[in-house]
Amino acid sequence: MEKIEANISKVGGLTGRRMTKDKIFKHVMTFGGLSVIVAISLIFFYLASVVVPVFMPPSLGKPATFRFAESGADTVYLTSEEQAEIGVRMTLHGEVRFFGMQDGHEIAIDKVTADGTPVSFAAGDPAKGVVAYGLADGRLVLVKPAFEVRYTKDPAHPGKDIRTITPHLEYPLGKAPIVIDPERRALKRIAVQYDDNETSVAALTADGRLLLTSIGSKTNLITGETSVEQNTVVLPPVPHGEITQLLLEVKQRELYVLHDGRFVTHYDVMDKANPRLVQTVELFPAGETVGAATMLSGGYSLIIGSDKGNIAQWFLVRDQDNNYHLTHIRSFPPLDGKITVLVPEYFRKGFLAGDERGELGLYYATSQRQLLTYSTGSQPVVQAGIAPRGNALLAESADGRLTTAHVHNEYPEVSFSALWQKVWYESYSEPEYVWQSTAANSDFEPKFSLAPLTLGTLKAAFYAMLVAVPLAVLGAIFAAYFMSPKMRGIVKPSIEIMQALPTVVLGFLAGLWLAPYIDNNLAGTLLAIFLLPVTFLLAAWLWHRLPQKLTQRVGPGWEAALLIPVILTVMAGALEIGHPLEAVLFDGDLPHWLHHRLGWSYEQRNSLVVGIAMGFAVIPTIFSIAEDAVFSVPKHLTSGSLALGATPWQTLYHVVLLTASPGIFSAILIGLGRAIGETMIVLMATGNTAVMDLSIFTGFRTLSANVGVEMGEAAVGTTHYRLLFFSALVLFLITFVANTLGELVRQRLREKYSSL
Repeated sequence: MEKIEANISKVGGLTGRRMTKDKIFKHVMTFGGLSVIVAISLIFFYLASVVVPVFMPPSLGKPATFRFAESGADTVYLTSEEQAEIGVRMTLHGEVRFFGMQDGHEIAIDKVTADGTPVSFAAGDPAKGVVAYGLADGRLVLVKPAFEVRYTKDPAHPGKDIRTITPHLEYPLGKAPIVIDPERRALKRIAVQYDDNETSVAALTADGRLLLTSIGSKTNLITGETSVEQNTVVLPPVPHGEITQLLLEVKQRELYVLHDGRFVTHYDVMDKANPRLVQTVELFPAGETVGAATMLSGGYSLIIGSDKGNIAQWFLVRDQDNNYHLTHIRSFPPLDGKITVLVPEYFRKGFLAGDERGELGLYYATSQRQLLTYSTGSQPVVQAGIAPRGNALLAESADGRLTTAHVHNEYPEVSFSALWQKVWYESYSEPEYVWQSTAANSDFEPKFSLAPLTLGTLKAAFYAMLVAVPLAVLGAIFAAYFMSPKMRGIVKPSIEIMQALPTVVLGFLAGLWLAPYIDNNLAGTLLAIFLLPVTFLLAAWLWHRLPQKLTQRVGPGWEAALLIPVILTVMAGALEIGHPLEAVLFDGDLPHWLHHRLGWSYEQRNSLVVGIAMGFAVIPTIFSIAEDAVFSVPKHLTSGSLALGATPWQTLYHVVLLTASPGIFSAILIGLGRAIGETMIVLMATGNTAVMDLSIFTGFRTLSANVGVEMGEAAVGTTHYRLLFFSALVLFLITFVANTLGELVRQRLREKYSSL
């Protein structure tokens, strides 16, 4: 009796310790699972925290309003220095007032030096900061508001400096006015673009002549003397109507003349000695006229505002015959009244519009956004300006009231259409999906379409899974169910070892060996891909047709080994006859034939190469998990099925695959996640071009590869930088959604077949 009680006590002690271990293990697993969830959530929220500012709307600071003594109707130009601390107001009479942006206090007043009466005004490229006054005697003077910045030691704080900004005027071509019209008629309308090497001026004289003047300077390398050369030609007259505005392109190659209320005539002035009239275009239908016009930064696009508040963008588009046509590209949300002023940003593709009802609208061309609106009152806006960094606005009403405000507008390039839809970019012949970023600044039209990157990611995963899933799943089924234990003990570890192979090695081999090899043997490679499945079926049929005396000599589960020489023979034969076949059917050059006969583009590093390389990278993952799932099917299920008279294939189809389906499905999903997130193979084995093309013979760029390539050169905090994080977030969401849907399907399969 005592012995029995001692044994019971011993067993009870072991059970208690086992229960304690189970509880500890349960808590450890719970903690681990929660830690994974928390880690994934933190990754998501971190990515989101970097991305969210891109999608926040711009905001306007507290406006400051003040009034000058004179009427605002004389104001022809508003701007500020780079720090948006000192504003500049220029009048038609040549007065230049420098004032504080916060309260309008007077800093300095200057006068444009010209021994003549100004009658017209024009601003050149905002980045150059040069403006021009046309005089009543046919001459012109160029002037530039400039700011000298000095730093002096602060007596009260020796470790700090005091910054002093001193405004003044500069004259790029000298203070002496330049004769534009030899007949000395007044310059009613002018347009000017200044460059260190050449300056171009277009002018409309009082007697209706349209002049083009080119002013160039040459420096003698020996004496150092600079000589100025000037040439003036008369342009062909516009077809009809009164000329209201002249616009000269920044690179001094195109001139646009607005006339007759709603027409623009385009002149090609690249050859200054022989300019030519190209075309006349109707900007608005009858009953609607032009209220204001300007050119965007870079000088390629026209922004036109109408008397009905409509705003549109136009630029030159090249047709198939290499001829350029001025084309309407996009329209923007309108303002309520007639557009009275349009002002471009200095470097970005944004612009400011004002109307006769005192409303301001800030726009961005590429993203087709109206960023914000602000009412300055009931008086018409007669002039407006934007600070060089785009962080402050200035607007003057007809009654002389000037409004200034700082604006937070860091990411105007981003919109749904800019990220996911086709965009018609400047100098493009049609709307396209384009990712073309820059690392340092925004001095060009950014192209941030994520559509080709997302398509590239899905394309890479599709072709990889197209290769990996049939081979891995069918191989796992055969290895777990049909293969002999000894052969399985060799095959399974060998395939799983492949999983440890670095993807950079696979990418290196795919890019430097496989891609050129397939390029040189494209016909043979495609023939081999077609013949291999057919060969498998033919070999299986022949195997069953052989006498049993021969087939019984091969041990059960070793049949697959006989396919190895068959596969090698078929592949070698296909590659061997590939070149003769290519010579007979495809004129000796299959890539050239695909391009010229079918219109399919062909690149050496293409989706076929990536599919093969990534397929081999994904196969070990899918094979290992799927093989374990099939092998783990309880033996009593298969034995019972066979005992009831089912064949091995019937048992496999009706019992084994159904029971193992959740595991097989999980294997495919994990392989899909592996393919979607792959970086090095797609980075090294594709052309890395962001194109929208489903062809197997073209390359692509994936989200992961794009992040890997460009993150190191993206300036922190820029639109480019944050959109790379957004790319990572999109990749995260794609994987998350795919895994979530897959897990739901897997649970349904498990519940459905758990009763077997």
